[in-house]
Formats: sequence, C-alpha cells, structure tokens
Amino acid sequence: MATTVATLLERKSPAVFSVSPETSIFEAGKIMADKGIGVILVLEGKRVMGMVSERDIVQKVIIEEQCEKDCPVSEIMNRQVIHVSLEDTIETCMAIMTAKRYRHLTVMEAGELVGIISIGDLIKCIIDEKEMAIKQYKKYIYEDW
Repeated sequence: MATTVATLLERKSPAVFSVSPETSIFEAGKIMADKGIGVILVLEGKRVMGMVSERDIVQKVIIEEQCEKDCPVSEIMNRQVIHVSLEDTIETCMAIMTAKRYRHLTVMEAGELVGIISIGDLIKCIIDEKEMAIKQYKKYIYEDW
C-alpha cells in the first residue's frame, strides 16, 4: 500500500512557518535561519500567496540584485505554489517535485493549508519504508533458521 501525504504529516513536526507579503526579505531570511528551514510560506490571512526559499534570496537579492534585503518578500516570492492533498501518495509528490524541480509542496485540504512537505521529508519516508521492508524480508527468510 502506498504511503499518503496524511501519513507523512503524522510523522513530522506540524509547524508551518509563514510571513505576510509585506515582511522584509531580511526578516524572512532571519526566521528561516533561526528555525533551520529552507522555505517560508507567504500568507495573506489564511491564503497562500507564495513561498520564499533560501535559493530565492541568494539568486534574486545577492546574485541578480533585483532588490535590497529590506524589500518585501512579495517582490521575490515564488507565486507558482503547487498544492497536494492528504490523499496523494509519496510517489505522486516525488513525481511532481522531480518534474517541476520543486523542493517543497504545500498540503491543502478543503481549501485550507494543513502542512508543507519537502523533498527531504519524502526521501526520509522512502528510506524508512525500505528499511522496514528489509527487516520484514530478513525475518521471513531467517525465521526458521
């Protein structure tokens, strides 16, 4: 049976960090550094407006010099946020991330944000599943020895 996003979310921290569109890039970067996260959601009320990653800050502020660190995150955020549902499988999420070259997906249910998952979360889940399968195979093979 394929693991769903709902199962994955049960295994990880429920914390979702967010800022408003007016928050400065510097402040958003500081929150990400303090929390040890690679992306922060940009919310207006409960509505997901976009997300900002460490990569966005490096690329758009430092390398391309599109704006200064005190500019609002709305100027550099990725507005192309892809949502998955609790029923989607880990394999579906991996396919989306691979095809779109995204590292994070928001999880929505009935129009409400319920979480965020990263490529790291997916990889950890897949490794855990493989380790469990190996244990079960070993038990089956060596049980009667």
